Formats: sequence, structure tokens, C-alpha cells
Amino acid sequence: MSSPPSLRDLYTDPSSTWSFNPKLPPSNATPDHPPPPSSSFKWSSRPTRPPHNSIFDLSPDLNESSDINVTHLLRALVASAVLQYTSTAIAMPWEVGKLLLQVQWVPRYVQEPEVPADAADDEDALSDSSNENDSYFADPEVAPAVPQDHHAHELSIPARRATDDSEYVIPIGRQEGVWGMIKRVGRFRGEGWLALWKGLLTSCTLEILSSTFQPVLHNVLQSIFLPSTNLFNPPPIILPVASHLLTGLILSPLDLVRTRLIVQSSNPRYRRYSGPIDALSQIFREEDGIRGIYTHPQLLIPAIIDNTLRPLVSLALPGIIASYIGPHITEESNPIAWGIAELAGSCLSLLVTLPFETIRRRLQVQTRGTAKPITGCVQLRPAPYNGVVDTFWHILTEERSDLPPRRHRRLDKEEEEKTVVEEEGWLRQTGIGQLYRGLGMRLGASIIVFALASISGEDADSGWAEL
Repeated sequence: MSSPPSLRDLYTDPSSTWSFNPKLPPSNATPDHPPPPSSSFKWSSRPTRPPHNSIFDLSPDLNESSDINVTHLLRALVASAVLQYTSTAIAMPWEVGKLLLQVQWVPRYVQEPEVPADAADDEDALSDSSNENDSYFADPEVAPAVPQDHHAHELSIPARRATDDSEYVIPIGRQEGVWGMIKRVGRFRGEGWLALWKGLLTSCTLEILSSTFQPVLHNVLQSIFLPSTNLFNPPPIILPVASHLLTGLILSPLDLVRTRLIVQSSNPRYRRYSGPIDALSQIFREEDGIRGIYTHPQLLIPAIIDNTLRPLVSLALPGIIASYIGPHITEESNPIAWGIAELAGSCLSLLVTLPFETIRRRLQVQTRGTAKPITGCVQLRPAPYNGVVDTFWHILTEERSDLPPRRHRRLDKEEEEKTVVEEEGWLRQTGIGQLYRGLGMRLGASIIVFALASISGEDADSGWAEL
């Protein structure tokens, strides 16, 4: 038997490199499938698995294709709603504190509860909380002393005692602005810290609808009243003001519900509305329906003034102030000077718009028709107002801008004279300070928004400038 031939000559060393070249079919054969377009491998630009989209991703790839992706659109809407709800929740305590300061009735001759100088004296403490502490040991033949500065035609309220009917009302005291009211609401037994978020859902819904409807109405008004030749010219100021006015009038029932939800007591015994839907149903049923909620003079006239004056002043003042700073100052040519003009215009506009906003809030708290008065968590005026002018006049003549200091039982003669002089200040004689409750917070918010816009380079209107 012969030995097999050697296999060394038949061995070939394979190539160490990978080749992605496909095997080409014979030239005379017709392939069943067309050959690939390229002989080299390329990664596809679109992966086989869709990328992960977070809820905070606002789907910037919606415009990549002509067809709208419903999933991405819903995610964008949900993300926008979550962001709006979060921002509203952060700013809500300051809004609640400001609104409660605006509706709180501080009469000129308010009598604060007396605080004993010696806190360890139990007799004085008990006598202060008693309803008969002034007459129990008094001589029945001696008439009680009546303050000489009280007038018969002016309203006044006595010191509130610790009774069941007054436990739900935050007593009138020295609030250090909005922050002071926030602390008083949080520490008050009938409210608590969760009461600082009353009306949160209604406020968030109102903000979303307002920011959605106003641009749409503005575009509709532009398409109707502006010809095609003036398409690239700046629109007149009447169109944006009209769009804000129409938006405010359409959404005025939500603003009314929001105000009443914030002002009502959180005590379940005295709470009037359980939520926004219940509030709307009660208002429609007891206050003359749609006619009463839209066309009542105490609601319609303040809504027209407020929703017209705020956009008019905020849009007109920056241009007027910029013309005094220098000629030809615009947002594109000199953004810093224009930002300063917007900040000055925002601060000056508060001096004009804040009194009308306060008047509107007080008229919104009043019920009409067959509805019972709202039990507020702060002291409300016992007699109703008759309109915008009547509200303005009674605030100026009936209330005081400052709040009296707490009175101690044991005071020296000098301290007593000093207290009398302090009470006789000019702020006691006018209620103009009541028309500007929350002014300091608004000014601070405008300055903060301006500083953030200057650092980030974004629009100054984006933020919480409407606090």
C-alpha cells in the first residue's frame, strides 16, 4: 500500500483581516434579490429600537417627519402640564398670602386683644379671655367708658374672643407683608401649612388655559383686522390688549372660583366648597347662572378694568420709558437698556394696577342672589360693597393702613403716651395702604426675574413676574 501524498503544499494561510464584501452572483445568473447598494458595511442612521423618551423630554423630533406622532405629542403635553403644575405649586404660598392680605378687612378702630405684661399672672390671662372681665367687678351705677374718637357712621369690630365662632378666623395682627401672612396661615390652628396650597388645581388650570387661548385669540385678531401688506409690521397695541381682555373675560369664572377657594375657611365645619367643580355648580345654581357669573356689574366691570389695564400699562410703559432713556432703543439694538425700561415699567405699572386688583378680589368674595356669605379664614367686611367706586371709597375712609400695637395691661405713663402718639399717625387716618398689599413681593419678584433674564439671556416675561 502506497502512502498518501503530503498536504503541506495544499495549505494556504488565511487572511487575518475581516471582510464584509458580499459574494457576488455569477454574471450570467439573474439574482432573485437586488445586490446591496454598497460593498462595505455601514451603520444605519435610524436604530432598530426607538430611543428612550423621558417625560420631561418635550419631543423635539416631532418636526422630523411630516406625520405627527401622537405618542410624542401626548408626552409633550403631559410634560408641559407637569412643569406648569410644579411652577404654580412653588409660587402658590405667596399667591395665597397676597390674596388674603388683599381681602382682609382692617377697620380704622380695630381693637386687638390685650396681652398681659406679666405672662405668669394667671388672673390677668383669664380675665382677658372672659367676656365679662370689664363689668364683673365694675360699679353698676358707673357707665362704661366709651372711646371718644369713635364715630357712629364708621364701622369697627371688637376684640375677638376665643369662642367657637371665631376659631376659624385668623386674628388681625401685625403681618410683615406676604411672608408674615404665610407664617400666620401655617401656624393658625384652623388652617395649617397645607392651606397655603388652596386652589392649586384651579390656579394651574387657569394659567394653562390663559397661556393657550391668548396667543390663539391674538393670531385670530391679526388675521381679521390686519391686511396682508402689514403682515411684517408690528401690530398696534389694541390687538394684544383685546386678546388679553377676551381671554380674561372668558376665564373669569375660573378666577372667581380660585379666589373663593383660597379665601374660604379650611375648617370642615365652615368650609363652603369642596372643590372647583362644586364651587362652580353652587355659583351657577345660587347666583343666577351664566348671566350672574359673567354679566353682573360687580364682576363684569372689575374684570374689564383689570384685564384691560394690566396689559395696556405693561405694553405701553417700557416703550415710553425707553424713549426717555435714549433715542432708538429697541430690544434688538440695546437689550440691556430695554430690560431696564421693562423693569421700570413693571414696577410703575403695579402702582396703577394693584388697587384695581384688590377691589376686584373683594367684590369676588361677595356672594349674590340666594347664596349665603362665605365664611372666610380672614376678617371680611360684614356689610357688602355696592361696586367699584363704593369699594374704593370705603377702603380709603373706613380702613387703616397700619395695624395698632398690642396693648399691655401694665404700662407706665410714658409708654402709654407713646402708644397713643403711635396710634395717631397718618396711616391710621387713611386706608391707602390696604390698596397696595403685596406690593413689596411684586417688586421683589420683578427684580429677581430681571436679574435671571439678564444672566441667562432669556425673555424677562418668562417666569413668575405675575406674582
